[in-house]
Amino acid sequence: MNLNIACINGDGIGPEIVTEAKKVLNKIATKYGHEINYNDVLMGGASIDANGVPLTDETIDICKKSDAVLMGSIGGNTATSPWYKLDPSLRPEAGLLKLRKSLNLFANLRPAVLYPQLSGACPLKEEISEAGFDMLIMRELTGGLYFGERKTIEENGEKKAIDTLTYTESEIRRIAIKGFEIANVRRKKVTSVDKANVLDSSRLWRKVVEEVAKDYPEVTYEHMLVDNCAMQLVKDPAQFDVILTENMFGDILSDEASMVTGSIGMLASASMNDSKFGLYEPSHGSAPDIAGLNVANPLATILSAAMMLKYSFDLHEEAQAIENAIGKVLDEGYRTVDIMSDGMKKVSCSEMGDLVTDRI
Repeated sequence: MNLNIACINGDGIGPEIVTEAKKVLNKIATKYGHEINYNDVLMGGASIDANGVPLTDETIDICKKSDAVLMGSIGGNTATSPWYKLDPSLRPEAGLLKLRKSLNLFANLRPAVLYPQLSGACPLKEEISEAGFDMLIMRELTGGLYFGERKTIEENGEKKAIDTLTYTESEIRRIAIKGFEIANVRRKKVTSVDKANVLDSSRLWRKVVEEVAKDYPEVTYEHMLVDNCAMQLVKDPAQFDVILTENMFGDILSDEASMVTGSIGMLASASMNDSKFGLYEPSHGSAPDIAGLNVANPLATILSAAMMLKYSFDLHEEAQAIENAIGKVLDEGYRTVDIMSDGMKKVSCSEMGDLVTDRI
């Protein structure tokens, strides 16, 4: 298979971790007989430095013509970087928001996996962490409260702020379909999270999800109120497979889930449209304070590349090979500094990439 991948190295540690992900992908291509064509483009601070804007039309066009996008991390130190003296519309993160909109990336997939080798880093009780968990939070990314009409007015002598939460049936349906499709290649369970006891938008959400569920009889599903879900994530995270939810709830719950894994350096993510096209990136930031030191953890980016193989190219065996290789490396006691513990062997960013590559 020919894989045409647009690559955005990004800022800070971005170039280092993308390099390691490419190393792993190249080994996969060699072993399984694929050909990968990378097209390197700029976005974020790197694009500001080169082009004066965080995202160019040329980059958007190249991404649209690719099968998928692999990205490092965007941005810099907000206190010291000259990028943050610019108008907000010209800052690094504005490029990412524009790219998501340009590519219609409405479905954010964020796995939260607790590897048994890293259970000691989990802040939950030992009996919970030792059981491990493997969930995927699917967050609607382009609607809801964050994109509704907002204004601040003066009423009766005081300021009043108004934010509007709106969803259409079609917006809910497309994210629900994506959620059930992905659950179908995982453990076949969807937990749809809403606030249907209070919000009209959630009642519509629940209605549409129930309609979509009828087309996936092999997938079990349940509804859960968001406050209960927040509690269950720390009480019994192993119960979840795919959590399907709207924009703000997904924003909050995915951050909660990321913390119970013990290290954000292990968390991959994807943003997808209604085809198999997706943008794949680590959940963590650009960590400018350690950029260039070769100490960053590349595993989140490597796992994002595995997600790309699975969801954009249907290469499930190849994706599993990457995940298995990471498991072997962790079993052998190798750790980057962020996941280091007593008795383990500390390695650099590039060494971790080499170790995973060698075990595929």
